[in-house]
Amino acid sequence: MNLMLHEPGLHESGLLGAGLHDMGPQSGLHKSGLPEAGRAEPGPMQRFVAELLTAEGALVEQIEPEGLEAVVPPSLQRVLSVPELCRLGFGTTLPDGATRVGIESDWLERCARAMGERGRWSKCFLNASAGLGDVDAVLAHELTLDNATFRLVAARPAWTRYLVFDLRYTAISDEKRDGVLRCVVNLATGALPDAMLERVTPWLDDVVVSGRDPGADVAVPDDAALPADWPQPRVLDVLRRAVPARLTAALAPFEHGLRRRLARDQDRLHAYHNDLYREAMRRAAVATEGDAAWQREQLRIAAVTREYRAKLDDLGHKYALRVTLEWIRTLELVMPVVRLEVLLRRRKAERVVWLDWNRLARRLESPACEDNYAPERPRLACDDAVHLVSADGLAPCAGCGKAYCRACHRAGCPKCGRA
Repeated sequence: MNLMLHEPGLHESGLLGAGLHDMGPQSGLHKSGLPEAGRAEPGPMQRFVAELLTAEGALVEQIEPEGLEAVVPPSLQRVLSVPELCRLGFGTTLPDGATRVGIESDWLERCARAMGERGRWSKCFLNASAGLGDVDAVLAHELTLDNATFRLVAARPAWTRYLVFDLRYTAISDEKRDGVLRCVVNLATGALPDAMLERVTPWLDDVVVSGRDPGADVAVPDDAALPADWPQPRVLDVLRRAVPARLTAALAPFEHGLRRRLARDQDRLHAYHNDLYREAMRRAAVATEGDAAWQREQLRIAAVTREYRAKLDDLGHKYALRVTLEWIRTLELVMPVVRLEVLLRRRKAERVVWLDWNRLARRLESPACEDNYAPERPRLACDDAVHLVSADGLAPCAGCGKAYCRACHRAGCPKCGRA
């Protein structure tokens, strides 16, 4: 990215000679923040900040140890809350006069403000040439329906569009956990192919780090029928129903640690107050009922009980888990697939569905659960509309015990009306 530097303002301020001196051809000034020969390779955070500053018109020079020195234009000074001449440090040892920059500080929010909406949307073309062998064998192996039969109608090459959503989650309790949750949707079939996403994620990360464009030589055929954009309410509805189960799985180790520490603190609290309670009960037992000693122990017993309950409430507030979710970016992937037309039969009802065999993951994408988009397999088919749902989607009603399809009856049980 080539941007003109606003040098007149820099010279007028007098800071160019004061800080970034001797910046001639041999001085080692690199507008991109890349290292000179003999210098250590900068880390991802340092490289990102250097490229961001350079893209916004700043003069950037790498300094040791693991730092940057920059002359920042006025507009960027306000956004990043830095002076015109600043030093930034990224390692354990900071350069003289440098401000520490890291992911644990507020610098990610500052950089996000500087970037605005840039990088929020991107598009990439892939060309995976792996073919599909025995279609019937693949379908029989990959598609699992416990209460329905299916038959292959046709298989043909096609192109599809995936939307890959990066969502940043922040879980706060007695500790804090940050992470990125990725969710992918096939716009042609409505499937959420988590297996494909697991296969593509290392490749996506490599593309981001290297900056290469793998789709530069990919040409979509003129006769390729790409799926249309979904209306925004439909996309949001899918994410609203699909994210909770996947977020729960991502936070499972963190939540397990919370429950373990909560149980430990509860045991300690119970042991301490139980000893106080038993001692007060012992003293009350040997005292004469109604005298001053007996009344004093009764007050102590009540006080211990109140304190124990209050401490339990404090533990509940301490270990309460609050999770926030924020959209980061959306990546559109366009790639060829093999599209299978499959006829489903459940009792007297039947229905045609389309499933894509992903050439990159070399897997058949499992049909989406039409109730909550849960990733668990296998799928079950309902009697009325042959909706494909997870086991929870056909579970009995908690009120009357009647099993019903949650995709057919989203409001609640058709028999008793319980939601």
